[in-house]
Amino acid sequence: MSPESTGQNEHYIRVYRRRFRAWRGNRPFWAGLFTMAGGVPIAYFPYANMHLGNVTLAMSTTAGAGSLIIGVLLVTLGLTMWFHSIVRVFAGVAAILLALISIPVANIGGFVVGFLLALVGGALSVSWAPGEAPSAEEPFDEQTSRRTASPNGVPYEERSEDRPDATTVPLQQNAALGAAAGDDGGSRRAG
Repeated sequence: MSPESTGQNEHYIRVYRRRFRAWRGNRPFWAGLFTMAGGVPIAYFPYANMHLGNVTLAMSTTAGAGSLIIGVLLVTLGLTMWFHSIVRVFAGVAAILLALISIPVANIGGFVVGFLLALVGGALSVSWAPGEAPSAEEPFDEQTSRRTASPNGVPYEERSEDRPDATTVPLQQNAALGAAAGDDGGSRRAG
């Protein structure tokens, strides 16, 4: 075994962290987290009591059951975004609608906190799209840990040694083709 391989000597926390990062990258993780975090205050506040000295302030309203249902549905939608990401658009739209319904039903949407969290979570879920896996035919540079060809197959220019912060730019494929075909830069006249 070479001294560079870290497969067996790697700490288990790093392994779990890498697995969690890979799991999180394949689903709308933050959308589900925000949606679940929005469901908690919406469900909690109608049943909470606040104590101010000897005075107990009960925030329960007649819509307590509706608040509980909305909160539980938001938590369920957040879990659905995590574990069944194929229905992310439906779950996002449902989370947005439930967040809007929570304004009149659940103490102004869990005192606006739950409303905003559920709204952001639903919007993130609707806008999330799965990434494309890199194809096996694209070359990969192990030293720089990046692709040497752009997603459309055009090779990247080599990085300049005198400009280490320069970004890689795709080569122009049509430049040599246009000069070979007699293209004079668009100065042709009709007729």
